[in-house]
Amino acid sequence: MIAGVTLPALTTLAAPPQEPVVARVEMKLTDGEKVTDVIEKGDLLTVIEEREDDYVILTHDGSRGAVDKVNAVRLAESTDIYSDLIERNPDEGRFLTLRASAWWALGKSEKAVEDFDQAIKLGYEEPHAYSSRGLFHASIGNFDNAIADYNKALELDPESIAPLINRAAVYMAQGEVEKAIGDYTAALKQKPGNASLLRQRAIALKADGKLDRAIEDFNAILKGNENDIDAISGRGYIYFQQGNHKAAVKDFSQVIELNPESAVAFNNRGYNQFQLGNAADALADYDKAIELAPQYGLALQNRAWLLATAKEDLLRDPAKAIESAKAACEVSDYSNLGDLSALAAAFAADGKFEEAIGWQEKVVENAPESYQEFAKKILQRYQDKKPFTANPDDADVASENGPKQDDVATAKAKSAS
Repeated sequence: MIAGVTLPALTTLAAPPQEPVVARVEMKLTDGEKVTDVIEKGDLLTVIEEREDDYVILTHDGSRGAVDKVNAVRLAESTDIYSDLIERNPDEGRFLTLRASAWWALGKSEKAVEDFDQAIKLGYEEPHAYSSRGLFHASIGNFDNAIADYNKALELDPESIAPLINRAAVYMAQGEVEKAIGDYTAALKQKPGNASLLRQRAIALKADGKLDRAIEDFNAILKGNENDIDAISGRGYIYFQQGNHKAAVKDFSQVIELNPESAVAFNNRGYNQFQLGNAADALADYDKAIELAPQYGLALQNRAWLLATAKEDLLRDPAKAIESAKAACEVSDYSNLGDLSALAAAFAADGKFEEAIGWQEKVVENAPESYQEFAKKILQRYQDKKPFTANPDDADVASENGPKQDDVATAKAKSAS
């Protein structure tokens, strides 16, 4: 199998170049004797550069200056500052939202939600308050509350893009793919050609089975940047899904040219080479992937399948297949059905049917219902002292050299957890 693109994570609060710092005291930025800006206690300061004794910062209005480290703390260390400001200004919701950001930096999303709840009760009705609270709700799995907050943020500011993007991510987490596509499309109307939005919509389209449209989005990204590795890799994976293995090989080859250290690209190109019948090239790619990432379980499993089932006598090597499958199993702690299936097939290819039966029994024991019938037929084949075939119903006529190339993909896809 090949490694694909995963679904997008929930969008986080936009991060500055470095973690922001918080002013501990009031400070004045000066140019000679002229005061250019006043920094209040609790102000968030964007760090441009950290030096030994100070931070070079930008204030909210874009002023640049240097702040001694003794007068500023990192966001995650600022809760006491905001608690003091809240105590002195109990009706000021803004300080609650700032403390919520500090809780967020500490990974305490529930406390962040509590502060936003209180801020909104005090009348702090800014769109970003609902958008940020929605983000915190989403981070702890309160998806319905998150959607409600994003809806409110958009009601208050229909032109805002952040709530659309974050709501789309929640829809994806809920399996509401069509709604996610709609949100990404709406965001793209405001930011036409934005590569990040196109990429996220392409992932959503892929999840919805709209593969041609997903390719169109990846192509749009590549028109703006022909060397966008993520777009090339994402398109290559879709070509694989469509059975267009030549195009997939071309895309993963381009990824390798741009990043020769990409073990995933070598594994993926190898798998598509295998589907084209280029077993020697596939084996070379698997070997390279494993050289780059020795604990790469999927490449180890793929190599085991190839060595166990290759038609070519020069490539088939059951002993090495066993070794590779065992390595894959060790990576997954013997919990991945694809790895266990490959190990059983490798033992069968080596004529060690008792071992093959033992491992295939574990596959049958843990396989999902949709794979049970196939797994049991393979088990019966090993009990009959015959090696693996992807077509167990044709066992009497199956080649002992293994299944057809296309069927190997089917067998492994079914057995993967």
